Amino acid sequence: MEKRLTLVQTMAAAGLFSAVSFWYGFMFGRESARKDLQELIDDLRRGNAMPDASTSNEGS
Repeated sequence: MEKRLTLVQTMAAAGLFSAVSFWYGFMFGRESARKDLQELIDDLRRGNAMPDASTSNEGS
């Protein structure tokens, strides 16, 4: 007996994979942003904040 996925089953599996991939990407991005912001906040509290290279090159 040959097993075959129907179109609905294939779409459901793709949707589930996409949802899980989005969730992991969102959580890793959120954690990375939190760490970057925490470093910036710590620098500001110490009073030794240095301008970021990406913000100084926005006009070019």
